[in-house]
Amino acid sequence: MERKVGTVSRGIRCPIIREGDNLADIIVTSVLEAAESEGFSLHDRDVIAATESIVARAQGNYASIDAIAEDVREKLGGETIGVIFPILSRNRFAVCLKGIARGAKKIVLMLSYPSDEVGNELVSLDQVDEAGINPYSDVLDVARYRELFGENKHRFTGVDYVSYYSELIREQGAEAEVIFANNPREILNYTKHVLACDIHTRARTKRILKNAGAEVVLGLDDILTSPVDGSGCNERFGLLGSNKSTEESVKLFPRECTGLVEDVQKQILEKTGKHVEVMVYGDGAFKDPVGKIWELADPCVSVANTKGLEGTPNELKLKYLADNDFKDLSGKELKDAISRRIQEKKENLVGDMVSQGTTPRRITDLIGSLCDLTSGSGDKGTPVILVQGYFDNYTQG
Repeated sequence: MERKVGTVSRGIRCPIIREGDNLADIIVTSVLEAAESEGFSLHDRDVIAATESIVARAQGNYASIDAIAEDVREKLGGETIGVIFPILSRNRFAVCLKGIARGAKKIVLMLSYPSDEVGNELVSLDQVDEAGINPYSDVLDVARYRELFGENKHRFTGVDYVSYYSELIREQGAEAEVIFANNPREILNYTKHVLACDIHTRARTKRILKNAGAEVVLGLDDILTSPVDGSGCNERFGLLGSNKSTEESVKLFPRECTGLVEDVQKQILEKTGKHVEVMVYGDGAFKDPVGKIWELADPCVSVANTKGLEGTPNELKLKYLADNDFKDLSGKELKDAISRRIQEKKENLVGDMVSQGTTPRRITDLIGSLCDLTSGSGDKGTPVILVQGYFDNYTQG
């Protein structure tokens, strides 16, 4: 019988992960028990993916606000620090801001507007237009911001982040000053010691500031790159990708985990004879069409992956073939023609019209986004995802 199902993404329920757990064993056992329970089999090139959160938890990669404060004080001088372009998030940045403020006497907080890097709005574009403001050149202080826009609460969280972040800073004993600007050079009118808190544009921001005469320029990826008083750390990403753990601590992005994905791959091969691919994933790269918020608050989608997940898709656009090359065919004749074309396709379709409209993204970003949507971030209890049939095409039964 002809196969009627293509890609399948399954959430795999797992035990609650604690520090020190053997995560590879837990992942493998959970996948195999799910297969037995639900009556499905593993196949070559299936993908097993684990969310970064359980990896960091198993590693015990946590840090206190005091550790953040000590590192900030040591690296940025502990006086007036410019904190620029943070995202507006209670989970992602608020606890980090507590630690940063605890390590300084004054924070000059420079917020991008009308929204942050991932799309959280301070004000709407319509409000900016109506006020006659040019966000590329106009710099606002809090008084001018309030005069123009009043109080603006986030549509999903109900938080006025200007007030919220200001209060967090003051609660840590630091003076707070807030400005609104999109040119990083503006912060140098207030201090030459700057912490760039943007995620995906951080290299450019640091370069601009250094070229403009900043004395010390660091990013969140430069804070907690090594342990402070026994804390966790992340050598590559620092505080980037961290999440709130408690009111006084954060869970950092996982450290090196190539060994984990290779261990899971090896165990599955030994137990089932199937060669699967494995990855650890962070936020998926997708945008909410209503709130206009990008999910991608982690520094990358794939923290680690086995080699078979490298590269980009090499796919034909079936509707292009159907509407152009085989527009006069139908039924079995059409199916056979398209199947032959797929079987004969080149190894590299870049620039070929028959691939136009296919997604030009890395396989790890595509699969990671699928996994993130499947697992969710709430109470589903499925931090491991099994993706089957992803690498199949129309010709495979």
